[in-house]
Amino acid sequence: MKLYTINTGFFKLDGGAMFGVVPKVIWNEYNAADENNLCNWAMRCLLIEDGDKLILIDNGIGQKQSERFLSYYYLHGNETMDSSLAKHGFHRDDITDVFLTHLHFDHCGGSIMRDGEKLIPAFKNATYWSNAAHWQWATEPNDREKASFLKENILPIKESGQLKMVNNNWPTANDSPAAVGSQPSGIVPDLAIRFVNGHTRSMMLPQISYKGKTIVFMADLLPSAAHLPIAYVMAYDMFPLTTLQEKKLFLSEALSNNYILFFEHDPVNECCDLQMSGRGIREKNFFRLDEV
Repeated sequence: MKLYTINTGFFKLDGGAMFGVVPKVIWNEYNAADENNLCNWAMRCLLIEDGDKLILIDNGIGQKQSERFLSYYYLHGNETMDSSLAKHGFHRDDITDVFLTHLHFDHCGGSIMRDGEKLIPAFKNATYWSNAAHWQWATEPNDREKASFLKENILPIKESGQLKMVNNNWPTANDSPAAVGSQPSGIVPDLAIRFVNGHTRSMMLPQISYKGKTIVFMADLLPSAAHLPIAYVMAYDMFPLTTLQEKKLFLSEALSNNYILFFEHDPVNECCDLQMSGRGIREKNFFRLDEV
């Protein structure tokens, strides 16, 4: 197995929304806001090469949305999905599987592209993976979250016939935290899945056995290293108290088992391991994935 960081550029989001109840005077030290109170965030994906499988985890916002929509998020940076894949010798047509942690637009928008008036899969040879509970949640959205679930990102996946659902073997996954433990993905043996429910219903965190270590793709449970403190919970989370509990359970397990955390949105840091400090569980070392 080989792992590759796939950078798809940066975007901006409101700092207050990203840090919830934490005052700006505190969070601004971690990720300084601009004059519009916007902070810079990565859209960092992960590529797994395992035998004849090439599995892409998440795919950023993509490029098919209107200029007006994209202007809200100030997309910038020199790297794109295609340039990042090419850096490692791959093309989007080589992707065999697209694993979607959840269906918010900044995680799955690159799944679909425009072909004239049509919306078609951007990875034409890939199987797209979601789970039934989250798919229903995203396609029948609540009023608060529906702006994050864009039908043009989601429905064409199913219409293409390329969508498959992973099994969810956690009996309480729709009601309470399932942050401790993982289950096989059914895609490749060294890829497992953790289900969490605080950010959105049945979000999936890929857990990868790699070089004798365990790497967990944090998606939006811990979007950045700045979110390691337990109380640093995004205002975007549907169930913030659930997120609090999930973070406590996960971080305790991760510390005990020397997990490596891979951050999707941290603008600077790709990975870290953990240590217990006087302030609770915090980063020990920051490093790049290619240094593992």
